[in-house]
Amino acid sequence: MNLAIFRGEQSGGILWQPRLEFWYEVNKKCGTLPAHYRDANLLDIYDDCLASVRYFTWPLRQQYQTVKTRSEWLDDKRLARIWETPIGSLREVVHYDEWGLSAYHEEYRLKSPDDFRILEYILQDEQWFWDQQSYEADLKRIGDRGAPQFFFRRSPIQGLFIENMGFEKTIYAMNDYPEIVNHYVEVATRADDALYEVLCSSPVPILNFGENIDAHMDPPSIWNEYLIPYYRKRTEQFKQAGKFVHIHVDGAMKPLLPHLRSCPWDGIEAATPLPQGDVTLEELKEAMGDLVLLDGIPAVYFLPNYPVETLIDCVKRLVELFYPRLILGISDEIPPNGQIERVKLVGELVQELK
Repeated sequence: MNLAIFRGEQSGGILWQPRLEFWYEVNKKCGTLPAHYRDANLLDIYDDCLASVRYFTWPLRQQYQTVKTRSEWLDDKRLARIWETPIGSLREVVHYDEWGLSAYHEEYRLKSPDDFRILEYILQDEQWFWDQQSYEADLKRIGDRGAPQFFFRRSPIQGLFIENMGFEKTIYAMNDYPEIVNHYVEVATRADDALYEVLCSSPVPILNFGENIDAHMDPPSIWNEYLIPYYRKRTEQFKQAGKFVHIHVDGAMKPLLPHLRSCPWDGIEAATPLPQGDVTLEELKEAMGDLVLLDGIPAVYFLPNYPVETLIDCVKRLVELFYPRLILGISDEIPPNGQIERVKLVGELVQELK
């Protein structure tokens, strides 16, 4: 069904594909899984909720030729990572949440203009390869619960914003020493060629630009100058290799609506409508045209303070507007305190709607 939707074929029904991993791991660690799921594994819960699995395989592998890496815990939540090269070292510190499942950057790798050349060295020192054995094991484990797909490293500028320098410092760098930033983008883009060669030659049919686009961070000026040229280049590579591709846009997006079709990708993932996002479903449909929408239900509708009827109405409207170009899911994931009963309710509802 998953691939049929991307191909524009009759899928035989509505695909319900929420992401339950974070909800499951947090509640498992806290001992707060519902009683009837106390002994269940993640796939048991997907099955009980009549849901498909989106992300379940990560067979992309990377290693360095000369760069040395090490990490050390500074305390029970803060992890320092160090990259050592012949021309200098870079360090970052990430701060994990109370469950040890997600983290934010407390210290970024890039702290000065001189650090860019070290990061360029690190990127050019990478080697990428595909782990077919791991991939096949994941396919066997999941069975017919979903089509294989995954996300990978962000584009150069988005990587600076989120992973390597931070948004504010990157904006200053783009204005204070644009020649250094532009040189980095060129080097990083060339370094990514090796990554994309592996992706294009792999057997995975669907790939995701896991960019976490937000119009506050990626307004049309940055979108058009820095992001779209990269996305077009890579999407054309994927298309030549016979892949489907979608992009993760989980933040504010109203200023970007006129630009969503400026690249020949197949779909938009995690677009978040009101009241959580800044667009209506109708605005989203008009902007997307026949692109596939992955997700679409605001995550807040799975919290107890929102009426169940609001969730049901949203699901029905999504189906009305987007089906058959719809892979129904939660934008972006069910929160740890979300009600899993509502996930199952949607699974039952789409069975009726089909």
